[in-house]
Amino acid sequence: MNSVNDVWNSILDILSKDLTATSINTWFSDCKPVEISDTRLVLYTPTDFKRNIITQRYAAPITTALTDLFSCPFDLLVLAEDELDDYENTSEKDDSLPEVAGYTFDKFIVGNSNKFAHAAAIAVADKPGEVYNPLFIYGNSGLGKTHLLLSIGQRIHESEPNAMIAYVKGDDFTNQMVQSIKDNTQEEFRNKYRHVDLLLVDDIQFIAGKIGVQEEFFHTFNNLYEAGKQIVITSDRPPMEMVKLEDRLRTRFEGGLMADIQPPDMETRMAIIRNKAAQLGMVLPDDVVNYIADTIKSNIRQIEGVVKRLTAYNSIMDDEINISAAKRAIKDVIRVGEFVPTPDIIIEETAHYYSLEPDDLRGQRRTKNTAMARQISMYLMRSLTNLSLKDIGEQYEDRNHTTVLQSIRKVEDLISRDPSVSATIRDITSNINTMHGQ
Repeated sequence: MNSVNDVWNSILDILSKDLTATSINTWFSDCKPVEISDTRLVLYTPTDFKRNIITQRYAAPITTALTDLFSCPFDLLVLAEDELDDYENTSEKDDSLPEVAGYTFDKFIVGNSNKFAHAAAIAVADKPGEVYNPLFIYGNSGLGKTHLLLSIGQRIHESEPNAMIAYVKGDDFTNQMVQSIKDNTQEEFRNKYRHVDLLLVDDIQFIAGKIGVQEEFFHTFNNLYEAGKQIVITSDRPPMEMVKLEDRLRTRFEGGLMADIQPPDMETRMAIIRNKAAQLGMVLPDDVVNYIADTIKSNIRQIEGVVKRLTAYNSIMDDEINISAAKRAIKDVIRVGEFVPTPDIIIEETAHYYSLEPDDLRGQRRTKNTAMARQISMYLMRSLTNLSLKDIGEQYEDRNHTTVLQSIRKVEDLISRDPSVSATIRDITSNINTMHGQ
C-alpha cells in the first residue's frame, strides 16, 4: 500500500463483505482519509451526524480491518467540517513520537509474564537517563513490547513536554539512512537521532547484519549514552541470539537492563480480554472469555483482534456474543494472521524432507544428514513459533537451551553463506504452510 487512499480503499473492500452497498454508500461515499500513522487512522466526513454514526457504529470494524492489514492495534479519529482545519493546523508539530492513544501504563495489563519489564519501564519513565540505561525489552511478537516502549515515551512527554523524543523502527532507521545517503542529507539524519532526550527503537533486530547501519547506530548510541540521554530498545530476541549483531553493539545492549516478556498466563489473558472488551464498551460472557483465553495462548495482538471482531459482529449484525461467535472470530483472526505450526508439524515436515523419521530428529542419532535436519527443525521452530529456547529443547529429549542456540546460530550462518540452505528452509516452510496451514 502506497498511500492513505490505498489503505482506505482496502478497508472499504473488507467492510463490504459484511455491509450492504447501501450502507457503504450512505456513510462512506463522502468520507475521506486524512492521514495514517503507526497507530491511528484519521478520517474526514462533512457532518457531525455522520461523524457520530461512523464513530459509534463502525469504529470497531474499521479498526479491526486495520489490525488485519497491518497486524498491530489501531485507533480511529473521525473529523467533521469544523474540526478539520484545527486538526491540520495542530498536526504541523513534531511527530517523532507516534500517536499513543491506548499505549499508556494504565492500559497495560500486568501479570507474572511481564511484571518485571513493566516495573523497569516505569522506573525508566520516571527517571530517564538515571537508571537502567539502556533498557532492552525482548520477547516474541504480540506480547506488549511496543506498548511498554510507547508508554515510556508518553509518560516522559507528559512530565516533560519540551523533551525531544525520537521513535523509530529498526527497518525504518535503515531506510532513512539509505535515503539520506541518496539525498546527501546524512548530517540531518544524524542530528535527528543524536540530539534527543529519549530514543525509542522498536525491533532493533532488523539492523543485524547491516554493517553500515550498525556503524551509524553505534555512534548514535554512544553520543546519547555519553550525554546521559535515555535509550529504550525492543527486540524479538536477546542480544546474544542476534548472530549478525556486532559485538560492540551487543555488549552495549547487554550493559544496561534486559527485561523479557513471556506469553501471558491464563489469568492474565482473561484480564486482557475483559479489559479490551470494556474499552470497546462490551461485557463478554465468562464462558466466552474463558474460551478465547484457552484457545489463544501466546499472542496478545491476536487476542485483542478477536475481541474487536466480536464487537464488530455485535454492532453491525447484532449477533449474540457466544462460543459460536468466538469460534468464528478466532478462525477469522488466525486466517488473516500468520499460521503458527506446532512443534510436531515442524519436526514431521523436516524429517519427511530429509527422508527421516520424526524420532530421528528428536533423538540422539548423530549422522550428518540427521544432525542437519535436526538443526534446521530447531531453526524453523524458533522462526515460526513463539517457543523459547528452553521450550524448543524439550521437543528434543530435553536438550539444553545452549545446544538449541548453537544449532540456530549454525543454520543462520549457513543461510548467509549457502544459497542451497536458504532454498531448503523455503521448501520446508512452504510444505508446512501448504499441508497444514489451511
